[in-house]
Amino acid sequence: MRMMMKIKIPPESGSRSAQDGSMAKAFRTVKEQLNPEAAYFSMEDGMRCAFIFYDAKDLPDIVKLHETIIQATGALVVDEIALTWEEMAQAIEGF
Repeated sequence: MRMMMKIKIPPESGSRSAQDGSMAKAFRTVKEQLNPEAAYFSMEDGMRCAFIFYDAKDLPDIVKLHETIIQATGALVVDEIALTWEEMAQAIEGF
């Protein structure tokens, strides 16, 4: 199932983790373990924000990955289902 991992990194802890290299290391781990189909980086509510789209396979590993990101950056990490237009159209057919 395609998922979107949203990572919101507070300014203070984000700046520290960017300077000491732990943010880069955490995002390398995310890329290696999730092999995402896409990743976008932006700002939201004054925080660094990442939107990472991936295929969910092994949920315990994803929980460990959350912890890696949280410990490195102090981030808020949320996963949500991410549907394509076609998948959404199919899901709402018949309503």
